[in-house]
Amino acid sequence: MQQCSHGGNRTPNDSMAVDHDGRNRYLGRVQNEYNRLLRGSQAEKKKTTGENPAATSCDPITTPRNPKLFNLVAASFNRAGGLGPRTLQAMGDFNLALVIVAIVVCVIVFISSIYLLVNYQHPDDANQAYFPKFVVVFGLSIAMISILMLPADVANRHACRHSIYNGACNLTLPMKNLWLAVYIVDAVLVFFIIPFAMFFYEGDQDKSLGKRIKSALIWVVTTAVVCALVLGILYGVIGKVDFSVRHLSSATTSFPTSWQFSNNQPCIGNTARQCSAYTANAASEKTWTMRTTFPEYVVALATIVGSVLFTIFGGVGIACLPLGLITAFIRRPKAVITRSQYIKEATELGKKARELKKAADALHQEERSGAKGRKWRKNVKAVEKELLQLEEDVNLLEEMYPQGEKAETAWAFTVLGYLAKFILGIIGLIVSVAWIAHIIIYLLVDPPLSPFLNEVFIKLDDVWGLLGTAAFAFFCFYLLLAVIAGAMMLGLKLVFITIHPMKWGATLMNSFLFNVGLILLCSISVIQFCATAFGYYAQATAAQEIFGHTLQSLRGIKYLYKYNVFQIGFVVLAGLTFLYYIAFGWRRKKPSGRFQLST
Repeated sequence: MQQCSHGGNRTPNDSMAVDHDGRNRYLGRVQNEYNRLLRGSQAEKKKTTGENPAATSCDPITTPRNPKLFNLVAASFNRAGGLGPRTLQAMGDFNLALVIVAIVVCVIVFISSIYLLVNYQHPDDANQAYFPKFVVVFGLSIAMISILMLPADVANRHACRHSIYNGACNLTLPMKNLWLAVYIVDAVLVFFIIPFAMFFYEGDQDKSLGKRIKSALIWVVTTAVVCALVLGILYGVIGKVDFSVRHLSSATTSFPTSWQFSNNQPCIGNTARQCSAYTANAASEKTWTMRTTFPEYVVALATIVGSVLFTIFGGVGIACLPLGLITAFIRRPKAVITRSQYIKEATELGKKARELKKAADALHQEERSGAKGRKWRKNVKAVEKELLQLEEDVNLLEEMYPQGEKAETAWAFTVLGYLAKFILGIIGLIVSVAWIAHIIIYLLVDPPLSPFLNEVFIKLDDVWGLLGTAAFAFFCFYLLLAVIAGAMMLGLKLVFITIHPMKWGATLMNSFLFNVGLILLCSISVIQFCATAFGYYAQATAAQEIFGHTLQSLRGIKYLYKYNVFQIGFVVLAGLTFLYYIAFGWRRKKPSGRFQLST
């Protein structure tokens, strides 16, 4: 007698379509009846045609060879509360729709990246710097697609939510391969392509094209050699995963049998054995060690680097993003100034601008002479900070004294703009508080007090199929915005962090490249963070397999996730930033006086 075993990695989510033991047994009888009828049909075919039918008695119901038998089984599934023929056929339509949506989203993402580049780029970069622009568009597209892949992963898994087990459904999108491919491209962009583009763009314009390329390649090749050595050594020494498992065993019995299991006797046979993970003692716990694949290891290490930056910038940014908008409303100009006041302030700003230009020329001469020491870098940082403050003062002065024929209209739009900042700040504050609360009650408290946002997304999906997915994607994107806001704030406060502001119509390519690299590096950590924080909503996905199993069991790294180091750091920095804004954020900065370089 042929023994049939239907494979597939069974997860807790597989029980979604089989809610009760009685229904499970009924579906089993339907499967057996289908196999019996199918074998009879094949035997009849062999008698009439002489063909040797393929051994398909173990084929799952989802791939029928006989339409009549398929309808019989589908009708039986419908009686069991499962799928009917129309539902099974609709699954194929849903999968096709998923592919169409994925293609359309990729096109929209690419167009959005071009739109951001065109509207944010500085006029000095128009009609030039085409290679950095290509890197910016490609990098932004990869970053946005990687964020949207987690909702796609959830939708991809939900397309097979009616399957008896995972192996019975052919998933529409090979999400695990897509995850690895996207993040390998992500790592190559962050550590090789973007640094090359930045070195090439920032090279001395007086040098020839060949010398600029050579100089950039030297830096990139050096970085590549160092990264390859570090990755190779780490992968060879500690590139393994340690899974905690329970070693279970049981006796055997002849078939058929009455089984006669009970709570006191869960195992086969009279001798008590370690066959139940629930009742097994601590001695049954073992460590299963295996070597991870190299692509997964590269993604894991990139995630660690990104997690450090994400914890620092994201923790600060999730507080300063909404509070910065609210404090901008508090500091807003209350009324239009007089012409004499405008002339006085403009004269002072003009003097400061001339001082900054003189200082910048002196630093440029030092750079050309090769005197780029610690003092030079400190002075460059000081000039950048003063220049940003000068631009902010100029914009504020123009807002306080609008000129032209439509001065009143311009002032009205200024008032509305600050009001919009206040409203967006309140909305952002609600989202930030929801994020912090969710991290505390779902990630830091063991066991979790509540699914919180997971349950919100599920209920939104019940209202409309894509509403929960859209809210899920919004919360992930909000973390990326928080990272950029945190990097901007710390860049203005700390000397060792380079400032790369993003301004509408005034963003140079080096600032573009820096922020794209930061977004790409932190996007891996954002996905890992969201996959963990929304594990209940995104269960049984390929992202959880990579980030939830392999990453959190990787030797030497797993303790960072076991003790929630990144989550705790994120919450602590968010709290400190909130206290800073409460104490000092509402105050208007005083003029720094005459600008001087350190000697």
